[in-house]
Amino acid sequence: LDLCAGPGGKAALLAAEARAGGAVLVANELVPARATLVRNALAALPEPVPVWEVDGTLIGATHPGTFDRILLDAPCTGLGALRRRPEARWRKKPKDVADLAGLQSGLIDAALVALKPGGILAYVTCSPHTAETRAIVALAVKKSAGTVTHLDTAAIVQSFSAANLDLPGDTGSVQLWPHRHGTDAMFITLLQRAAE
Repeated sequence: LDLCAGPGGKAALLAAEARAGGAVLVANELVPARATLVRNALAALPEPVPVWEVDGTLIGATHPGTFDRILLDAPCTGLGALRRRPEARWRKKPKDVADLAGLQSGLIDAALVALKPGGILAYVTCSPHTAETRAIVALAVKKSAGTVTHLDTAAIVQSFSAANLDLPGDTGSVQLWPHRHGTDAMFITLLQRAAE
């Protein structure tokens, strides 16, 4: 499941990878205009990909224990993409972080419930702000009461890179930086639901 799929570039890549691996991707995007963009991005694929338009915070209630893998590229302030969009800094306010925290928390909680036992969730943001990253993940893991664990995200991310990424600190999460990694300030954590 690509839980927040708009505008569809990642969904198209994931759908192709899923198909190559014998799996099926479901893309979800709440905003109808963005869901149309997702459908357009997926149209080039040989087989149709379902695109849902449902509230992601309800996915756990409507589809508990359904998905083997979930990508939650959470709506965020986008502070990590300022190198590409420097003008965005003038549209950001400190309140934006707090306003998004409730949505991010609701999405990650729902995604964890929607995972099958043994399933893996990738929680990703293009923000380095700890209130949108580590704090959201820590709260979700705490609420899971031991049913969710961190994977060694640093080792997994490093295994996909040709260069040494020099990822210091916590192995359960990865924070990429423009000045160190030549990318946006992306955050990723991989969480696994306990097998039954």
